[in-house]
Amino acid sequence: MLLISAAPNAGDNAWVLVSAALVLMMCIPGLFLFYGGLVRAKNVLSVAAQCVALTALGLLMWWAFGYSLVFGKSFAGTALGHAFGGSEHFGLRGLGAESSAYDARISSGTFALFQAMFAAITPALIVGAVAERMKFSAVMLFSALWTLLVYYPVAHAVWGASGDFAGLANAEAGFKAADFAGGIVVHMTSGWSALVLCMLVGPRLGFGRHAMPPHSMVLCVLGTGLLWAGWYGFNAGSALAADGVAVQAFMTTTLGASAATLVWAAVERVHRGKPSVLGLCSGAIAGLATVTNAAGFVSAGSAVLIGCVAGALSYAACSVLKPKLGYDDALDTFGVHGVGGTIGALATALLMDASVNPAGGALVGKGLLSGQLAAMAACVILSCSLTWLIAKLVAKTVGLRPTEEEESQGLDIADHGEEGYNNH
Repeated sequence: MLLISAAPNAGDNAWVLVSAALVLMMCIPGLFLFYGGLVRAKNVLSVAAQCVALTALGLLMWWAFGYSLVFGKSFAGTALGHAFGGSEHFGLRGLGAESSAYDARISSGTFALFQAMFAAITPALIVGAVAERMKFSAVMLFSALWTLLVYYPVAHAVWGASGDFAGLANAEAGFKAADFAGGIVVHMTSGWSALVLCMLVGPRLGFGRHAMPPHSMVLCVLGTGLLWAGWYGFNAGSALAADGVAVQAFMTTTLGASAATLVWAAVERVHRGKPSVLGLCSGAIAGLATVTNAAGFVSAGSAVLIGCVAGALSYAACSVLKPKLGYDDALDTFGVHGVGGTIGALATALLMDASVNPAGGALVGKGLLSGQLAAMAACVILSCSLTWLIAKLVAKTVGLRPTEEEESQGLDIADHGEEGYNNH
């Protein structure tokens, strides 16, 4: 049962606002530095432009109609109600300093701003799979349509009070799917969509024939550190209060990421002979993505177990499955976020601990596993099918790829007329 107060608590409100800023930092500059360091130098600005522009686009869409379509209720009982919440909060109408209906400890405006950051960063994760060969206009159009048709319906179904899977805000109704901070809503949607999109766009020119090493592992490490720090806002902030659940989510996030970092490195040492810096960074992100779903629901020991599994299986997806199947997931979005998010969602159902979070623990023994599997399956089907349709539409309109000459030159010049580094 959530604590109810007559007015928002100042400390809780402050923590969630800080958490929102931390999630924003994950995209700018965290994700840019992580992804930007992994591409070739001629494409580093294209990744920066995509991260900045998609953040701005996601936030404006959220203001205009996104929040209402996810968390509104006026469409309940109608055909649209299965996909969207309602229209009553378009333009963030009616949201301000008063207590949020989702948690009275914070204001409705604070809740809307916090959730805005999730909506902004999720499509930006996808661009890692198609880095260096999808033009800027295509990325923007695809992401706008994907956010509307994939992210909003899944977020509404999992977290919206009138959604089909009725999220934690409606725990008393006995919902059958659990996602503490976005394992299904963020990582599964983006990861599985990334797999489909990279296959449709096709591989980079020279993929499999020429080496395409990261141009700056230093930037990648910096990005990893910022993402890890920002993830505390992502996960611990999802407690929506500075309380014991936030502390637990902070702890499990730390332990899950740490375990995955070292396990990835150990497996790589056995498989390839040396633990790479890229492997350490990838392991950390895999652990963070995987523990996200479970962060406020499981014990510290379970978080370590989740991290160990994440490190091993995400490594296998990136270093064994991808080469075997031959798809060009350039920056391993599917291997890290798709695989990690899926593992984490399943682990949540298996390891839910009532002593950690009574609201989540109340689900144990109420069909949580079957409900979780159903929600995961629905997420994969919706994400993959609509990504295919959206990509086909974008291909028919603005086109997905630059010309071969432009791709060879680099998207920094082709899309933006600038260079990331002045070598003259």
